[in-house]
Amino acid sequence: MTLRREAFLDHVKERGEYDTPEEADRAARVVLALLGAHLVGEVRAQLAARLPEDYALILLNPLQSAEPLPPERFVRATAAWIEGATEQTATWDVSAVLSTVADTAGEDMLGQILLQLPAGYDLLFGRPQPT
Repeated sequence: MTLRREAFLDHVKERGEYDTPEEADRAARVVLALLGAHLVGEVRAQLAARLPEDYALILLNPLQSAEPLPPERFVRATAAWIEGATEQTATWDVSAVLSTVADTAGEDMLGQILLQLPAGYDLLFGRPQPT
C-alpha cells in the first residue's frame, strides 16, 4: 500500500526532530535520490510503488553513482548535498528517512533492499541484522 505524502513526511519529521515539513522534505529528497542510485530492477520499482508519488519519482530517477557507497560514504554524500549539513547531522537525516522507508517497505522487501547494498546499511535503516 502506498503511504500518503503527508504521513511519510510526518514520520520523517518526527524521527528527525525537524522544525518544519520542509526540512523533512529536503532530507527525504536527498536520501532517496542517493538510495535510488544503489537499488536496481524490481526491488527499486517495488519500493517506489510503496512511496508517495513525488518520492517514488526521485527514487526511480536517482543521482548517478559509479559504485555502491559504503554506509559511511553514503552519509558523507548526504552531507555534501544538504546545505549546512555535517556528517553528524547527515547521519540523523539518513536515519530519519531510511527508518521511515523500512517501515514503508516491510521486512521482506527490506531484506531484498539490504541484499543490494554494502554491509552496514541495516544500521542506517534502524534494523540491525544478526551477524
